[in-house]
Amino acid sequence: MSKVVVRSIGVSLDGFSAGPDQDLAHPLGVGGEKLFQWFFATRTFCSMQGKPGGDADGADDLFARRGFENMGAWIIGRNMFGPVRGPWPDESWRGWWGEEPPYHVPVFVLTHYARPTLAMQGGTTFHFVTDGIESALRQAREAAAGNDVRIGGGASTIRQYLKAGLVDEMHLAFSPVFLGRGENLFTGLDLPAMGFKVAEHVSSEMCTHVVLEKEQIS
Repeated sequence: MSKVVVRSIGVSLDGFSAGPDQDLAHPLGVGGEKLFQWFFATRTFCSMQGKPGGDADGADDLFARRGFENMGAWIIGRNMFGPVRGPWPDESWRGWWGEEPPYHVPVFVLTHYARPTLAMQGGTTFHFVTDGIESALRQAREAAAGNDVRIGGGASTIRQYLKAGLVDEMHLAFSPVFLGRGENLFTGLDLPAMGFKVAEHVSSEMCTHVVLEKEQIS
C-alpha cells in the first residue's frame, strides 16, 4: 500500500536538520553539510554523482538505498529547489542538481509563486504547487500510481505534513554534532501524541539511524 514517508533526513543532536543562512554557497545552510557526512560517504551517493567508490557494505548505504526504494513521487519545499526568494525573477534557476536531478520521478515543489512545469533529463519533472500541502499530496499520490510519496524537506515542509497527520513513516539519521542554529525539525511537534513509535534503530560509525512508524489504530 502506498505510504507517505520521510527518508534520510540528517538531524543534529540539538534537533536541527539544516543550518542557518542558506544561500548559493550553502545549499544546506551554514554547517548543514555536517548532518549528511554519513550519506556523502555511501556508494549510493557516489553513484548519484556518477563517481566510483563509496561504502556499500554498512548501515549507512543500506538506509541510503532504502530512501529511494518504491518512490513514485516527491514533495519538497521551495528552499529545497533553490535559494531564490519571493517572486521568480525568471526561469533561469533549474534546481541545485544540474540538468539530471537524482529524483527520476515527478517532484512537487511547494511555493507561493506560480511557475511553469519544468521537465529535466532522467525522468524528473518539477511541478510548482501554489495551493497548499494537501493539493501537493493529492497530485503526488496520483503521479506515484500506487508507489510511495517521499516528503523530501526541508524542516518546515516536514513539520507541516506531520502536523496535518499525513506522514506514515520517518527515517532520521542523528549525527553526533550540535548546530546551535538553523532549521529545527521538532519545533512544535509532539511525536508520541501523533502516534509515532520507534520501529528500528541502527548505529554506524557516523550516525544513528532511527525509523519512526505511526501506530495503526484498529
